[in-house]
Amino acid sequence: MAVNNCTAVTEFIILGLTDDPNLRVILFVIFLGIYAVTLFGNLCIIVLVRNSSHLHTPMYLFLSHLAFADIGYSSSVTPLMLINFFVDKTSIPLGGCVAQFCFAVIFGTAECFLLAVMAYDRYVAICSPLLYSTHMSPKICTLLYIVSYLGGFLNAWSFTGCLLNLSFCGSNKINHFFCDYSPLLKLSSSKNYLAEILPAVTAGSIIMISVLIILMSYIYILFSVLKISSTKGRSKAFSTCTSHLTAVTLFYGTLTFIYVIPKSSYSTDENKVVSVFYMVIIPVLNPLIYSLRNNEVKGALRKLLNRNQNF
Repeated sequence: MAVNNCTAVTEFIILGLTDDPNLRVILFVIFLGIYAVTLFGNLCIIVLVRNSSHLHTPMYLFLSHLAFADIGYSSSVTPLMLINFFVDKTSIPLGGCVAQFCFAVIFGTAECFLLAVMAYDRYVAICSPLLYSTHMSPKICTLLYIVSYLGGFLNAWSFTGCLLNLSFCGSNKINHFFCDYSPLLKLSSSKNYLAEILPAVTAGSIIMISVLIILMSYIYILFSVLKISSTKGRSKAFSTCTSHLTAVTLFYGTLTFIYVIPKSSYSTDENKVVSVFYMVIIPVLNPLIYSLRNNEVKGALRKLLNRNQNF
C-alpha cells in the first residue's frame, strides 16, 4: 500500500540501548541476570504465599498479585531487549509492537492500583484493626484485585486505541529498546492531537487517583501511629509500611517522569535510562524489598526449604 507516495509501515525496527558491540555483551549478561532474578524472586513470593498458611492474609495476597504483575511487566519487554543485544536488526510487526505495549500498560497499570490497594490494606490494619476482617473480607479482596486488573485493561485500551488510529509511513526505526508510546508517536505520519493528549490524561489520572489513595491512607496511618504511647509499638507499626513506601516511591517517581512530564523536558537517552529502571530494575527490587525486611516471608521461606529437605 502507498499513502501519498509513501509506503505504509508494516513492521518496526528496534534500535535498542546501544550500538557498541562490547557494551552489548556486557549489558546482555547484566540484564539476563536481572531477568532471571526477577522471575525467580517473584515466583518465590507467589509460591510462598500460596503454600504458607500463615501468609494467607490480604496483605500477602496482594503481594502475590504484585509479584505476578512484576513478572508480566518485565516479561513484556525484557526478552526482546535481550534478543536485540545479539541481533543487528530486531524487527517486530506492527501488530506485535502494539501487543507488546498493550501488555506493558496492562501490568503497569495493575501495579499502580495494587500499590494503592496495599496502602489501603495497611490503613485498615493499623487504624481499624477490629474491623479488619470485615473491611478486608475475601470477597472485598477479590473485588479489589479484579478492579486493579480491569483498570489495566481499560488504560491499555485508551493507549492502544490511540495507536491504532495513527498511520505510520516512511521511517520505521524505533529509538528505544521496546515499543513505547512516545517513540511510536514521533514516527507517526499523521497528526492526531487526541493521541497526544488522551494517554497523558488517562495515565496522569490513574497516577493521581492511586497516589491520592496512598497519601490519604498514610496520613491516617501517621496520625494513628503517633497516638501509640510505646516506642516499640510505633516502630512495629512503621515497619509494616516501610517496604511498601519504598516500592511506591521508586515506581511512581519513574512512571511520572515517563508519562506525565512533557516529552520536551527530557532527551531520548534519558527516556531509555528511566524506562530501563522502572520496567526492568523495579520488578527485581520489589521481591527484595518485601522479603529482606519481612520476617514472616523469611520465616515462610525457611520452613518451605526445610520441608523440601525432609523429602
